[in-house]
Amino acid sequence: MDLAFAGIEEVAALFRKRKLSPVDLAKFILGRIDQLNPKLNAYITVTRDLALAQAKKAEAELFAPRGGKGRCDLGPLHGIPVSLKDNICTAGIRTTAGSKILEDFLPQRDARLVAILKEAGAVIVGKTNLHEFAYGATTNNPHYGPARNPWDASRIPGGSSGGSAVAVAAGLCYASVGTDTGGSIRIPAALCSVAGLKPTLHHVSVDGIIPLSTSLDTAGPLARSASDAAIVLRAIAGPGIFSAGPWSPRKVLSKPRKIRLGLPKEFFFDVISPEVRTAFDGAVKNLRRLGAQIKEISIPSLSTTEDAGNQIAWPEATHFHEQSGWFPKRAGDYGEDVRGRLEMGGKISATVYLEGLALRERFIHELSAKMRQAGVDALVVPTTPIPAPLIGEETVCIAERDYLARALLLRLNRPANLAGVPAISIPCGFTASNLPIGLQFIGLHTSELTLLRIAHTYELANPLNNRPPL
Repeated sequence: MDLAFAGIEEVAALFRKRKLSPVDLAKFILGRIDQLNPKLNAYITVTRDLALAQAKKAEAELFAPRGGKGRCDLGPLHGIPVSLKDNICTAGIRTTAGSKILEDFLPQRDARLVAILKEAGAVIVGKTNLHEFAYGATTNNPHYGPARNPWDASRIPGGSSGGSAVAVAAGLCYASVGTDTGGSIRIPAALCSVAGLKPTLHHVSVDGIIPLSTSLDTAGPLARSASDAAIVLRAIAGPGIFSAGPWSPRKVLSKPRKIRLGLPKEFFFDVISPEVRTAFDGAVKNLRRLGAQIKEISIPSLSTTEDAGNQIAWPEATHFHEQSGWFPKRAGDYGEDVRGRLEMGGKISATVYLEGLALRERFIHELSAKMRQAGVDALVVPTTPIPAPLIGEETVCIAERDYLARALLLRLNRPANLAGVPAISIPCGFTASNLPIGLQFIGLHTSELTLLRIAHTYELANPLNNRPPL
């Protein structure tokens, strides 16, 4: 077993057999962070003292004699090193949101999901790099430096949860919690070859998370597999997704009786690189070999999702920064790209904002109606139309036409955010130059478990055991 890339269940089993101690594992992961973070820049803050204290507590609880005082087993995350995107508040620990404005901010309380992770016995090893205020798709951070893709350090990991994806992909933690407003969990998951799940809106508390767009913000797991993502989601999500009591991902995620998928006719394949299309077509063939029923489905209002997302997110972001007293008062302390978006948000009228909300309602209704009419449980689409661009690469050429890289990265992810439905990205291949490609499943409202089962079934049949060239 390669310990740095083992699954959460594997590590948990080693703890319970006393073949590995939580303290030794925490020291091992912290050592990897010391070794690799200077190159990858996945972490803004490493919480060494907290991690070692939590690992020591977990070890005492798990290793106490059976039936003895102090014996406690809190479940599969007990003693497992995890990380948090640095817009998630942690009591007494610097929470920068990737910004200069909050470079010395010490929250007085934990975000709700952090409190839940602590209750589950997780060991928090650090706060990960992100696009400034989670307002971008590259994690090319002007204040803390760019996070670097572990598959090619000259390329972006995607964003805004880029540091979280890098940490998971490079074996610098076993899972991370990120946020997703326009694809910010799934984009870096795809570009770094990990699993990333955006839950149904409001299924995971965003209390204590520095907001981007209050109507669209979600929080969810990045992990090395759908199984590991399920373990984290079960801990942080509200009731109703998983059954209560003891459970095993192997049993819960066992192959669904039928895999019924919709292949959208519109939007998703209008602009796509040849290598991504080839990998996606291969993934669809593999799904059919697994017995999946795949049918074309028409959802005409997909074409409205890009504009509607901007019409909602831009003014909501600007409003938050104005209410916080940061913008425009401290405009010079923002990176150029985020400052420009905040300026654009201030120019959107109330009428345009309300039009965006109306478009959203129509899209929610149409997406649900079309999927139910077609009898499909999820859509199958690419996660991003391009692999990871170079750091600083603003445009990407497809079919002899230049496109903005940021817009392309966001494009195929926004529909799930606008509809508030769950979506998961899992790895499905690599380009000729060994850059990861992601496969996305978009479900109906509250269908996280169905998506995880489909993703887990695909992963078991199509394992990708590649490791980044660290």
